[in-house]
Amino acid sequence: MRLNKFLADAGICSRREADTLIAAGTVTVNGVVVTELGTKVSIHDKVNYGGQTLRREKLRYVLLNKPKGYITTTDDPEDRKTVMELVTSACSERIYPVGRLDRNTLGLLLLTNDGDLAKKLMHPQHGVTKLYHVELDKPLTKNDLLQIAAGLELEDGKAVVDGISYVEGNESKKEVGIEIHIGKNRIVRRIFEHLNYNVVKLDRVTYAGLTKLNLTRSRWRHLTPQEVSMLKRIK
Repeated sequence: MRLNKFLADAGICSRREADTLIAAGTVTVNGVVVTELGTKVSIHDKVNYGGQTLRREKLRYVLLNKPKGYITTTDDPEDRKTVMELVTSACSERIYPVGRLDRNTLGLLLLTNDGDLAKKLMHPQHGVTKLYHVELDKPLTKNDLLQIAAGLELEDGKAVVDGISYVEGNESKKEVGIEIHIGKNRIVRRIFEHLNYNVVKLDRVTYAGLTKLNLTRSRWRHLTPQEVSMLKRIK
C-alpha cells in the first residue's frame, strides 16, 4: 500500500495532502524519515506522524436520509448547516460524503472513509443508478414525459434517463419517479427546467441499490455487511 493511502486511511488527511506531509519530512516509517512520494508500506511497518503511531481506521459506511437545508460538505466557510452535523454520533472515524446532494434536495446520501469505494461509486464508467421522487409545480404532460424518456439535449450534452413514470395514485400528474445513472450537476432539476417546469421537491429514494426503507428523515444507519459487499461488487 502507498504511504499516502495509509495516511488517508488512518484519518489524517486526503491522499493529496498526505503527499505534502511526506515531502515535508513529517512522516517516519520504522523510525526513518521518508520523503519519497510513492513509498509503499506493509501491515508490518510502523508509521509515525505527529508523535503518534498510526493505524488504519476501521472502514465505516453510513447511510443518511438527508433533510432539506443542509450543505453536502465536510466544512462550510459561510457557517451554514452541513450534513456532518447529522452524523456526529455515527462513528469516531472521519467520514466523507460520496458525491453530493443540493442544499434543498432530500434523500439518501452515503458517507464513508473507504476512499476506493467512494471513488468507484462516483466514477461515470460505473453508472451507479439513482431513483428520485420529483414533485413539480404543474402537471407533467404525456408529451413532455416521452421527451424526457427519449433523452433531452441540454447545454452540456444529452441527458439520458433510465426510466421515468408518474407516481401511482397521484392524479395530478405533478409527481414522477425518474431513474438516472448520470451524475452531472443539478441534472434532474435541469431536465425539468429545460421544459419549463419548476421542481418543488426532489427526494433521492434509492442509491446504488440502497433504499430508504425504515430510515426516517434526518436519521442515519450503518450499512450491513451484505450491503457493503453489494457496493463492492459494482462493476
